[in-house]
Amino acid sequence: MELTKNLTQTKIIKSLLAVILGSIALTISAKIKIPFYPVPMTMQTFVVLFLGVSLGYKIGLASVGLYLLEGIAGLPVFSNSPEKGVGIVYFTGPTMGYLIGFLTACYLASKINTKDSLINILTKLVIATSTIYILGLIWLGTLIGWDKPIFSLGAKPFLLAELFKIIILALVTKQIIKIRNII
Repeated sequence: MELTKNLTQTKIIKSLLAVILGSIALTISAKIKIPFYPVPMTMQTFVVLFLGVSLGYKIGLASVGLYLLEGIAGLPVFSNSPEKGVGIVYFTGPTMGYLIGFLTACYLASKINTKDSLINILTKLVIATSTIYILGLIWLGTLIGWDKPIFSLGAKPFLLAELFKIIILALVTKQIIKIRNII
């Protein structure tokens, strides 16, 4: 009985540590901007997918959820905070749909397994990433008006960078999934 209790406590501690480290990784990825034509990119979407693949849906979603709660609470974890605001005001701005999309993308990325072929992995990662952009564009259109060029503003400049990140992640996914067994 004592051995079972210790194993459970160890698993809880590992899970909590993974959630916190995942949130930190997401914050760091939001702050590092890579010069990329025509707009700079961050590595947030890569990290969101990585968290889903490596940690599974429960811990991955908890990491992304913690990150979002930290931002809503006013910590400057989001990409353009504190320069463009913090807390709920920033969260409900133009990027809210994308941020919520992080949850769906993380969940869908967690459904990749070691038996998937490279084509299946690429397809699942494209679908997961697409949910970020679909929710982001829906919110952006609702916020700034559907008469604006929503796709050109909120997705088109990022698509080449997303493809690059998806390909890199797909190539190492089978090795990354092994992290799930550690936790």
